[in-house]
Amino acid sequence: MPLRPLALTASAVLSATALAFTAPAADAVPGADSHVCSPWVSLDRFSDSLDKTTLDGAPVGELSGLALESPGRLLAVADESSLYTLDAHTRKPLSVQPLADGAGQPLDSEAVVVDRDGTRLIADETVPSVVRFSRSGTYLGRLDVPAALRVAPAGRATHNLTFEGLALLPGGHTLVASMEGALTGDDASVRRLQTWRRKGVSGQFRLAEQYAVRVDSGLNISDIASTGDGRLLVLERGFQAGVGNTVRLYLADPAHASAVSGTATIVPGSTVRPARTTLLADIADCPSLGATAKQPQPNPLLDNIEGVTVTGRTGERGLRLLMVSDDNGNSAQTTRLYSLTARLPRT
Repeated sequence: MPLRPLALTASAVLSATALAFTAPAADAVPGADSHVCSPWVSLDRFSDSLDKTTLDGAPVGELSGLALESPGRLLAVADESSLYTLDAHTRKPLSVQPLADGAGQPLDSEAVVVDRDGTRLIADETVPSVVRFSRSGTYLGRLDVPAALRVAPAGRATHNLTFEGLALLPGGHTLVASMEGALTGDDASVRRLQTWRRKGVSGQFRLAEQYAVRVDSGLNISDIASTGDGRLLVLERGFQAGVGNTVRLYLADPAHASAVSGTATIVPGSTVRPARTTLLADIADCPSLGATAKQPQPNPLLDNIEGVTVTGRTGERGLRLLMVSDDNGNSAQTTRLYSLTARLPRT
């Protein structure tokens, strides 16, 4: 089924033309020149207030995903199987819940979304899987995952390169998870998006179609977020020792992408059309606004940015965004929050 109610093209050539960037409009500058990252995105501010802090004696860090739970509350999921609640205005940590599956095992938790009834859906990179928890942290179960997306030898995924992003589309009927890395046999630039769909208000999520999206050379997908109109924000990230991080924010439109659930391998020349992508910003092009880095970076603002979520809207096509970097529990890295404003190109 389509990610939004537009027909999907069953087959088309995987080519540069299918991935052409959309040129920005002349009126697309979203903010003052001193904060502009690109014609589409501006950096409002950043904060290091969470860096190397503690809550109830435990370190607050290794944050990999964000979700707005309510106008006053943010959720931040950490790699080491923890879910933090933050004040949405001050960003101060308010509480933390440990996460464990039905067997009491911890998760490699990478992304989080909030379902319509308040249930938390969390991407676990171990199997991989999407795990459901109640507001109180009670384990509710896992969603089915296609065999090919499981970590080898059970499937064709690589350990630590599986479900890294999660997005719930408008209406709450479609859930999307993004693979961080390529499946064995797929072209190195291709990443798969797995969807689940449900019927009715209380229906259960069932496996649905896969789609493909193409990433820049040397980068992987670290998170995705719904823009509210059927499109997805795609956060790409990479790291090179001695140079630092590359972080780019893309807009992906899967409206005419091929369904690839039955496609064993996606290689150049195959009859697959990936989601059309538009580069919104290379974060290295943002103003540093006085940020400092603890290790070499192309821009001292950069770090290991892993999470992005939409926190509000401004006008017809404007979004308020929040990104977070994962410090990996490393003294040379920073837990940093980035507040941005984006103005999306028209569909």
